[in-house]
Amino acid sequence: MSTYVYGIAASTHPALPEGGKGVGDPPTTVRVLREGPLAAVVSDAPEGLRPKRRDLLAHQEVLAVAGAEGCVLPMRFGSVAPDDGAVTEVLAQRAEHYRERLRALDHKVEYNVKASHLEEAVLHRVLADTPELRALAEANRQEGGGSYEQKLRLGEMIAAAVRAREAEDAATVRQALEPLAATSSPGPESTGWLTNVSFLVDRDNSAAFAEAVEAFRKTHAHLEVRLNGPLPPYSFVEPGPE
Repeated sequence: MSTYVYGIAASTHPALPEGGKGVGDPPTTVRVLREGPLAAVVSDAPEGLRPKRRDLLAHQEVLAVAGAEGCVLPMRFGSVAPDDGAVTEVLAQRAEHYRERLRALDHKVEYNVKASHLEEAVLHRVLADTPELRALAEANRQEGGGSYEQKLRLGEMIAAAVRAREAEDAATVRQALEPLAATSSPGPESTGWLTNVSFLVDRDNSAAFAEAVEAFRKTHAHLEVRLNGPLPPYSFVEPGPE
């Protein structure tokens, strides 16, 4: 049977959640596989597993219990190996890497920050910061809106200015928050966000990081800023090749 993997920890971890309930319906039983200095928190992999709310919460709960007493490298939902032997083989092959990651991520959490432009606010901002655009917009207004070519030119210039502003604001987000984090990792690009970045933060600095995000939001009213966390440090495990 395939093996579902929740996370990787040191074999000396004091509270690995053996015997608890994992993903699946009915829930599978969580167990621990040990290989030298490492251990993997696993269960049997249910057939036809999908990212349903119950299973997502079960995955998170196993990691929360395991991480309460020590560092655990979290695997993303749906991490499945062919069998137990494949898991212990990876633990043996990648032992030095995982031990280094456990040391680096000890007492750390992840915060994900996404930002996007509020359309009307950023248009006002672009026009306010660009005299040439203001002058062209005013000339078009005085001519009853301007010709098709004038409107097209204004639209293209505004679009270019907004794109430039996206790159500038994406850099501003990182510059404002990176000093409060141990490191950062860009997330996958997705439509609608000008930046999607995860920050690795010392657990004791969690409140200060969240406060910094809120302060940034208040001083950048043309941005929608979303904060998600604290999370297990998914973006910083750096797993080896599949």
